[in-house]
Amino acid sequence: MLNTQAQIISGYSQKITDVSDRIDQTKKTIDQLSFVRIGLFLAEILFFVLLLNSADDEWRTLVQVLLILPVFVFALIVKKQSKLDREIDYQKQLLWVYQNEWNVLNGIANGYDHGKAFESETHAYTSDLDIFGHASLYGLLNRCYTRNGKELLAKNLANKSSGDHILARQEAVKEMHTKINDTFDFRANLHGHDVEKIEQIKLQLKSQLGEQLSFVRNKLLKFYVAVVPYISGAIILAAIFLNSAFWNLLILYLIINIGFIVLQNSKINKVFYSFGGGSNLLNGYAEAILWTEKHQWTSTYISALFKSKTPASVEIKNLSRIIQSFDARLNIVVGTALNALLLWDLKCCISLDRWYQSSSKDVISALNHLGDFEELISLATLVHNQPAWVFPQITNEFTLSTREIGHPLISPDIRVNNSFSLENQPTVDIVTGSNMAGKSTFLRTLGINMVLAYVGAPVCAQSMSLSVFSINTYMRIKDSLNESTSTFKAELNRLKMILDHVVADKDTFVLIDEMLRGTNSRDKYLGSKVFVEKLIAERTPALFATHDLQLADLKNDHEKTLRNFHFDIQIAEGEMKFDYKLKQGPCSAFNAAILLKEIGLSLS
Repeated sequence: MLNTQAQIISGYSQKITDVSDRIDQTKKTIDQLSFVRIGLFLAEILFFVLLLNSADDEWRTLVQVLLILPVFVFALIVKKQSKLDREIDYQKQLLWVYQNEWNVLNGIANGYDHGKAFESETHAYTSDLDIFGHASLYGLLNRCYTRNGKELLAKNLANKSSGDHILARQEAVKEMHTKINDTFDFRANLHGHDVEKIEQIKLQLKSQLGEQLSFVRNKLLKFYVAVVPYISGAIILAAIFLNSAFWNLLILYLIINIGFIVLQNSKINKVFYSFGGGSNLLNGYAEAILWTEKHQWTSTYISALFKSKTPASVEIKNLSRIIQSFDARLNIVVGTALNALLLWDLKCCISLDRWYQSSSKDVISALNHLGDFEELISLATLVHNQPAWVFPQITNEFTLSTREIGHPLISPDIRVNNSFSLENQPTVDIVTGSNMAGKSTFLRTLGINMVLAYVGAPVCAQSMSLSVFSINTYMRIKDSLNESTSTFKAELNRLKMILDHVVADKDTFVLIDEMLRGTNSRDKYLGSKVFVEKLIAERTPALFATHDLQLADLKNDHEKTLRNFHFDIQIAEGEMKFDYKLKQGPCSAFNAAILLKEIGLSLS
């Protein structure tokens, strides 16, 4: 049994409460551990005072042993606190994810990107149908945080797909929906990280790192780095147990090692500064990739995303560990000691090169495919949040039929649904009616739901069946001062684009809202008439919204290939009322005449 939207909102509220409680409890634990750390510090001071005041006997030996205990426990507590800090960071991201879903379902803007960067007034339909930008379909759908995910969602919303591809994506979205409760963890692991940093790491792995690491492939260098720890250990032991002169040798040896590191420093820095500080980010991405790997996927679309036999999450965690070790150089004291004794920076570069040779290609692929999962999760989240919406039937036969279809960006409280179907053959459908009666909204309702259908998502309707069309629209035509383009010229450019598409793609579907507004009424009618007849001749299905009733009269000349629909107006107690319902036939009442009459002007 499907949950209602109210139940889904309540579920998010409960999750928000649960995560908030976990964060508070974890903070209390961290505070308690902080007090323990203070106690250990005081205990260490006490043992040190006892050591200073003790005689050289068994008691002194015991105190010396006790001095080590607080340090050991302190280190364990610091490690535990660090883990709890990471857990809080993750829980905060998970809280954000749940809170964002609650916000969206309560009419608050989605916190993910709205896709403004993908806006284009020259695209065949995205500008007219509100696909990108503020209050857009992209803004409703998007749950992608990575650059790849955002670009993939935009690409699928803006490009035509084959029927088989759409059906494969539907199957993948449905499978993803069965794991919807787990997807919030996936999203929390990706959210909040530096997106540009991961892009930098991907670029580094793909085209730069191999060349930058070439200096550590010298066999003699690798051999020396491998034996340095043993040489350092041997000299230290000799200094302790054999002769104090070895201390002088050790100092000379450490200076030589530091000098060697300084000579290689420019090459080491090129490698380090592409990765430095990225271990936490990579751990988050590794957890997200692990999430994709641990599920047994059955849909062909998702299964095709896995090409590597080695789990990429393991390889990324290995990379993270190398980078975390490399970050030791950020502490000047620790870094200097490690380089003097172990040539630490070179050791990390050699480990990184070994990893690069075996794993980089698989990791780049896995990082890129995170975007594929984000994009599918975006659509699966829509399925979860809108349980009344349905997956459309995609057919090979020419068809477009929908029942109780509504605009997905209009609140359900005020949304008005309509039913509509094409004939078995292409027709041009003239939609007449008054201003504000609902013509433009209906055209956008049909178009935006077609876009949803073609991306593999559910549609805002009780049912929908359609074949694959190339959508072309003509709605918001604007002049351009920058390009010295008048409204009329912009309209002509749009008409030419549509005509070119109609000729090139016989599966084009056209939505036009009030054509040729930038010219006189006679030319507007004649231009609209010849355009309608061109669409009829090309057998191109179209919806043509207009105030011009003369276009409805074309039905007399094109009885089987042109249909009339309208949105009407009612007058109740001197006020206009709109029901926004699509009706058969041309419109007979327009609000302009009614409004003019209200101010004392009567049209005869």
